[in-house]
Amino acid sequence: MANLFWRKKDKIISLLESPFKSEEEFEKTVFGTPELLGEITLIKRQIRGGNKNGIPDIIGIDTDGAICILEMKNKSVDSSIIPQVLEYAIWAETNPDSIKSLWLELNEKPEDVEINWENPEIRILIIAPSILRSTLEFVERINYPVDLVEIKRWIEEENQILMVNKLEAEIKNYRIRPVKGLREYDETYYKSKRNKKSVDYFLQYVSDVEKIINAKGWNLDTKFNAHQCAFKSGFFNAFRIQWLGTKSFGFLFKISKADLRRLNFKPTRYDEENNRAIFTIEPGKTKVKYFIPLFEHSYKALSGNIKEAI
Repeated sequence: MANLFWRKKDKIISLLESPFKSEEEFEKTVFGTPELLGEITLIKRQIRGGNKNGIPDIIGIDTDGAICILEMKNKSVDSSIIPQVLEYAIWAETNPDSIKSLWLELNEKPEDVEINWENPEIRILIIAPSILRSTLEFVERINYPVDLVEIKRWIEEENQILMVNKLEAEIKNYRIRPVKGLREYDETYYKSKRNKKSVDYFLQYVSDVEKIINAKGWNLDTKFNAHQCAFKSGFFNAFRIQWLGTKSFGFLFKISKADLRRLNFKPTRYDEENNRAIFTIEPGKTKVKYFIPLFEHSYKALSGNIKEAI
């Protein structure tokens, strides 16, 4: 059992880890706190999959349009869970209409998610309080992308502290065979879908932002998908460069109107429902350094130093 020490002003509070009492409580906590998994829209708990044995605990759709199978266990898990989640993934891949109907019934759906229901991409998330590290070597060799996520809880009076730890594989000396169907969002892909000159500018702006990230020493990874390049920490986006059409693209920040006014920025467009500010980029004219105050604000928000959470 781990102890968490919380410095609250001049007081040190020692918290004991508080395991979830049941698998149902664990599932309800994750389903009721979708921020834990970043930009995955959770559709429904306890999805019944036709004649297959068992049911996936939760199904969702991520920002890249992939169907996400979430398998949760309120105990330590190891590689023995892999056959079970593979069965769920195969069912989802062969029965996309069952998931499509649930998606269409959802009242609040992200605007910019495109799903290929004819040939859907499948992503697996295994979530447990602890996961044996050797499981990583097994998931690297199967034909679906798999995220291994540890979630633990500490309680202080009426407050809960939830720790989310995404396991990352170490770089090995041996060659890992390519994952079937895992699309590479690179220059070739973008130029097959977008204006070729615009792609060159898009990638140049990504490079310019990376230079600022490196100069600031921020712990962010660059992640491309079909619609954007996100600068992320784990599951969470700090900020991104998003395609707005086949030729146009822009910076996107999740930020309140009050903070925009305080920082003296006026966006091209503001998404009221999601508190997102969009700044259209004019290639060759828009200067990345002009947005440094917004980059800094977003990174601090991601780090929990201000109330605005990404």
